[in-house]
Amino acid sequence: MPSAPCDALIKQGYQFFSRTSSAALKPCMWCKRALAGGDMCYKHQFYGITSHRCVQMTPTLRCNQRCLFCWRSFEHEITGEEECSPDTIFSGIHKLQKKALAGYNAVLQNSVTKELWQEALNPNHVAISLSGEPTLYSQLPELISLFNQKGYTTFLVSNGTNPSILARCRPYQMYVSLTAPDNETYRKVCRPVGDTWELIKESLTLLGGQRSAVRITLVKGYNDHSPERYAAMLQESGANFVEVKGYMYLGYSRNRLVRENMPDHDLVRAFAAKIATTCDYRIKDEKQISRVVCMERIK
Repeated sequence: MPSAPCDALIKQGYQFFSRTSSAALKPCMWCKRALAGGDMCYKHQFYGITSHRCVQMTPTLRCNQRCLFCWRSFEHEITGEEECSPDTIFSGIHKLQKKALAGYNAVLQNSVTKELWQEALNPNHVAISLSGEPTLYSQLPELISLFNQKGYTTFLVSNGTNPSILARCRPYQMYVSLTAPDNETYRKVCRPVGDTWELIKESLTLLGGQRSAVRITLVKGYNDHSPERYAAMLQESGANFVEVKGYMYLGYSRNRLVRENMPDHDLVRAFAAKIATTCDYRIKDEKQISRVVCMERIK
């Protein structure tokens, strides 16, 4: 396993599928909250995903962007690894999810019911969204096909910089991030490795004809402008859904941004409403605690 970066991430709760790969899983806050009988995440409210049966994972921690708003640490960048096979990742899902949740169950044994615990140990959904850019994993289409064959639903979250890989993937729902209305803003906010703006626009065109979503992460003072340009690209995409979500002042992003860059829910909703005025998307739902608005295509 790549040593120093992964050692730091293990302390943060990451579970790695092999000693030579950065493929990893880590249950999110909402998984643990739902397991304790609390609220589920907005994906349950918007799409029916059961949070305590969801595995949050990635086949690689490598990334080709250095987004200002990313909560991960660029100091823990993975520089070299051997790819994990899809079979190795699949065979480790139950074991590592149980290991990751075991301590949590012991601490909250009075609030975690036996029924919820058993359901959590039998996950039925995989969110390929933990960290890194999953399309940098060459066997991503095969991994998703394996999950499909085994009866899992999958959400694939990508930055859209590798449309040739995305075109071969068939997840239950595909996400492409759109974090800028133009190339200048994109380069300022996402700080890509290479010129990838046109590739993202190409990836957006792949979303029509399949269950898909575009995710816009708003960073106040950086990319919360030109709603009509976002609308034009969304219109061309044909995605079923658009999530307009406020940046959260968390993790290592606090070294790059300030709390004032975190928009409140009213700003997020108002920006979504402006987008809706010039394209075929309308506000469908929202979750204030997550500062997220879900828009749905109406034509």
